[in-house]
Amino acid sequence: MSLLLKDRIYTMESPTAKRGTYPLHGYKLGLFRLPITLEDPADMKSIHDGLKKTFEMEMFADRIYATYKWTEESTSDPYAKGYEKIDLKVTVEIVAGEVVDIIYQIYPIDKFGDPHWLKGYHMKADHFAKMITDTILRNTILEEKFRESLMKLEGISEKDSIKRLEELTPLAMIVPDAKPKPVLEVEEDEGEDDDSAVEIPDGAKEGPIDVEFKSKLKASSSFSAPGGHKIKTWGKRNNGILGVWGEFVSVDFDICIADGGCIDACPVGVYEWGEFPDHPSSEKKPLMSKEPDCIFCLACEGVCPPEAIKIFEQS
Repeated sequence: MSLLLKDRIYTMESPTAKRGTYPLHGYKLGLFRLPITLEDPADMKSIHDGLKKTFEMEMFADRIYATYKWTEESTSDPYAKGYEKIDLKVTVEIVAGEVVDIIYQIYPIDKFGDPHWLKGYHMKADHFAKMITDTILRNTILEEKFRESLMKLEGISEKDSIKRLEELTPLAMIVPDAKPKPVLEVEEDEGEDDDSAVEIPDGAKEGPIDVEFKSKLKASSSFSAPGGHKIKTWGKRNNGILGVWGEFVSVDFDICIADGGCIDACPVGVYEWGEFPDHPSSEKKPLMSKEPDCIFCLACEGVCPPEAIKIFEQS
């Protein structure tokens, strides 16, 4: 627990989280405690980097600070008599460790110069602090960690955990690309055929996907997607050929040109972008991280320009 909270928190609403404000010697303090672990420096850096275009971010050894700034004016007309303006801010602290504390303090307005004309400062600051907290939980790697804890503690499904998280974070802003995109390395497969005999295409391979790839291509090493799903692959080689990824939601990554149509078309969010640096057809691919969620609507298959996708309904 952060030293900031020592001897100052008296009740907990639930074993999962506590959220709210507390009067403490002229200012307020709020706590959102998460029963998850955040200790990997790379995970902390991803939170810092993912939100730095949205908030003012600072990172230290065991904590991250996210600051939201806003401006209040005494009147909407800057040329009116008696016009005044003040720049305000509120900061949320993420304390890493075996549990994660998300903390915010709301200071008296006189800290900012005591503008007698300003109304509702504490209410706005509290609102913005909770908005920062909600945005962090919905857009960073903490989202998956928190949903996993909800599934375990409340005994709910993955789908219900998404709904539950949305209920807990109603003030969240959506921050595109706040999570680190998977950077995928092609693993070396034992017993692989001589790669030097296979020509590397200059650009995207011509489509469509060969629907009989499972019988024609050799199975290669699988990939552990974010969230834990193992994506099977066929024909992946060490010379830059990626082959076909996905057992039921199958995409020939050497044909794929990363136009993004499949990601936009999927109604259940099966895909997310993965980074494939220096691949000749495109440097990102639609990674079928939530392949088991596929409802076999064929929407992604129908919108793919080079016909790189084939959906196989599970029997």
